Amino acid sequence: MRLSALRARLREQLAGGESPALDADVLLCHVLGKPRSFLLAWPEFEVSGQQQAELAALVARRRAGEPVAHLTGQREFWSLMLEVSPDTLIPRPDTEVLVEAALARLPEGPARVVDLGTGTGAIALSIKSERPLDTVLAVEFNPQAAALARRNATRLGLAVEVRQGSWLKPLAGLTFDMIVSNPPYINAADPHLAEGDVRFEPLSALVADEEGLADIRHIAGCAPAHLVAGGWLLVEHGWQQGEAVQQIFIDNGFEKVTTLRDYGGQDRVTLGQWPGREHA
Repeated sequence: MRLSALRARLREQLAGGESPALDADVLLCHVLGKPRSFLLAWPEFEVSGQQQAELAALVARRRAGEPVAHLTGQREFWSLMLEVSPDTLIPRPDTEVLVEAALARLPEGPARVVDLGTGTGAIALSIKSERPLDTVLAVEFNPQAAALARRNATRLGLAVEVRQGSWLKPLAGLTFDMIVSNPPYINAADPHLAEGDVRFEPLSALVADEEGLADIRHIAGCAPAHLVAGGWLLVEHGWQQGEAVQQIFIDNGFEKVTTLRDYGGQDRVTLGQWPGREHA
């Protein structure tokens, strides 16, 4: 079958999803081993029967709700192609707001940064790619996810050390210019957990107690002991949690506390600066 006809058929088969045209193209590129530009440049390319069979199987899984990133085993983030798996969250575009905010606040000289709950390593690797002289660490509780983050770092040639453990526990005695995190922040009662891609992602990376705020409270409470004077804490959170997270930061002694919006205009990242005085 010609590529142009197969491409149109895949879009019809995936209709009803959030992005059928994009999904079709991503699956085509994955099976053909070609860039997206190939789909436009070679509409008369003949797709083999075996490739069509592979696509049919992937389409069936996508129609059942399985994320495209799990079907292809990869997802692009900050222009980095990352390996993904069901052991981690799938990196999402809105998390790039956190990366942008981090890069804008790091000091000019070499800095020390740690990413808590790194998952695929997306945040840590993005920062390292932009600031190669910085010392960037990452912490991940899930051993399989930590191994995946290490593979991503190695494949991309980015020297990010990944430590396995819970939040700041593996960092005893270390201080940083910045702590960043995209922790679990969804309320266990949130009905969206039964919808879309999140059905196939690990609940431990999505859900937190105390209406989704438990892990953020823990991080904000422990972070001051690991921040230099003037250091920053940045966390991603739910779109309705901005005010609550700001108060958590203020209660823990942070200053210049503010919340940034994602590309859809929703509250998404709260940040604060540690002044360096004794933590009450």
